Amino acid sequence: MSVSDRRPGPHLVVGLGNPGPKYAATRHNVGQMVLDHVADATGGRFSAARRAQAVVLEGRLGLPGADERAILAKTTTFMNVSGGPVAALAGYYDIPPERIVVVHDEVDIPFDTVRLKRGGGEGGHNGLRDITRALGTKDYLRVRVGVGRPPGRRDTADHVLAPFTATERRSLDLLLGDAAEAVEALVLEGLTAAQQRFHSREAR
Repeated sequence: MSVSDRRPGPHLVVGLGNPGPKYAATRHNVGQMVLDHVADATGGRFSAARRAQAVVLEGRLGLPGADERAILAKTTTFMNVSGGPVAALAGYYDIPPERIVVVHDEVDIPFDTVRLKRGGGEGGHNGLRDITRALGTKDYLRVRVGVGRPPGRRDTADHVLAPFTATERRSLDLLLGDAAEAVEALVLEGLTAAQQRFHSREAR
């Protein structure tokens, strides 16, 4: 294999959330729920990371022969200090920002919707803001998992820190599966191809 034929290295795929059972089923932890789906497909298990507050799983996404190495990670800090673990993992595995994928909840798109992008603003998301600060750039990939705006005058923080409703839970597994597929498509096919697939889907 020539130097030009070598793959450029793994992706770092990070699911955001808050630690502990109190937050495990909340909207703010949907990024970590997606990572659990991705991990299930690899057949691996998460274990404590070296030099970072996170649990990690080193695996491959895609079919054998057409697969790509990926470092799956779930932060174990609170959401608003996600940047330290992400930067530490990126440094440890020598992964540049353009190969970092952050999976997170997004109030600015409807529930049951997945959107992909690179860079841009953080939209008031404290986890993204801290990652941008720690990496020194906004130019990392995002898998945005829609949780919708709070109803009425409910505070946004209360909304994302609450569990999904009974109605939402009926289709939550489908949403998590779509987002896990989007992660794989992003890693294997690139941003443009993955956007064409997932942005053309209408919310169920």
